[in-house]
Amino acid sequence: MMDINEVIEDMDLKGHPSNHRIVVAMSGGVDSSVTAALLVEAGFNVVGLTMQLYDYGKSLQKKGACCAGSDINDARSVSSKLGIPHYVLNYESVFQDQVVNDFADSYLRGETPIPCVRCNQTVKFTDMFERAKQLGASAMATGHYIRRKKRSGTTSLYTGLDPLKDQSYFLFATTKKQLDFVRFPLGSLTKDETRDIAKQHGLNVAEKPDSQDICFVPEGKYSDVVRKLRPGSVDVGNIIDVNGNILGKHNGIIDFTIGQRKGIGIGGRKGVDDNNSVLYVIALDTEKNNVIVGPKEFLSCKKIEISDCNWIIDAPQESEFRVLVKIRNSSQPVTGIIKANFDNNFAHLSFDKPQFGVSIGQAAVFYNIKDSSHVLGGGWITEASNKLAEIKSLNA
Repeated sequence: MMDINEVIEDMDLKGHPSNHRIVVAMSGGVDSSVTAALLVEAGFNVVGLTMQLYDYGKSLQKKGACCAGSDINDARSVSSKLGIPHYVLNYESVFQDQVVNDFADSYLRGETPIPCVRCNQTVKFTDMFERAKQLGASAMATGHYIRRKKRSGTTSLYTGLDPLKDQSYFLFATTKKQLDFVRFPLGSLTKDETRDIAKQHGLNVAEKPDSQDICFVPEGKYSDVVRKLRPGSVDVGNIIDVNGNILGKHNGIIDFTIGQRKGIGIGGRKGVDDNNSVLYVIALDTEKNNVIVGPKEFLSCKKIEISDCNWIIDAPQESEFRVLVKIRNSSQPVTGIIKANFDNNFAHLSFDKPQFGVSIGQAAVFYNIKDSSHVLGGGWITEASNKLAEIKSLNA
């Protein structure tokens, strides 16, 4: 069992816990349920809030994603077990506008969006944030695996202690203002420890599987969602090689992502050496509706441009400095040099070693070169010049 005094200390609130109302964002999963249980045990005045993000009648049967109908019922059941008030907030229209529509439009632009980050940026850490304050909360707590620390009076963000569950990549957009109000009680736990705590509290979600899919994308079929949301905007086009030769047809560029190797739909080719026989998606030309494929070497990317940067640190004296950066959640951080414009939240990053499969629309998250657990901030990749782009630039 987690030392409850550690929970109280980590909440960083003065006075007795009973003097503080804590709003817990409850998704119906084991993580947010244990967050609520720990805070109740610690003596805080806990209130559970659950977001309804899409039609309740349709979502009631949906499993394997957060904020579905069955999850709302689970959150309500856990709240009843813990003896805390529980409220469901209808954010369907906000979620549709700020997350789902953005997701569809991003794919049509040939990007690879991360709707979970957008959801944290908008619905969870903006709308729910304000609702928690309206309820008179001293803080809002979530079940994310990430740590919040105060160093010399400054609040900072650190990776979850368990590298397998760390969610810092999805929370880089947390602002300093939000970080002053939001707490993450599970940041120092492993998933197994969280499940053990759920069992010890008798919570019926102790063995509930983690959500795997994006909540509004059934069975992971992103392209089906885009076709439904934007009918008539997805056209048949050509699959071409890096020299412009037509190799086949596609049913829409939304079916492809940069770096993709499987499912391209191009069979064996005669007279091609082994180094060039395996094809990857190198680029998506939305103007001409072409999918460009080629050998892996053409994916080599030396530099990226990043916009809408959110910095969780004070601006350094130097605008150019070394960082660790993650360009996808599943990858390890790599080193590079960043040139940051703190006035317009724009940055240019040069990798020490070329990276492969970097896609526009993904996030670049920065970590302290001296302490890889310290999250500095991050932004959205708007340009990723690979070898193909470099060759075209030279020939222009």
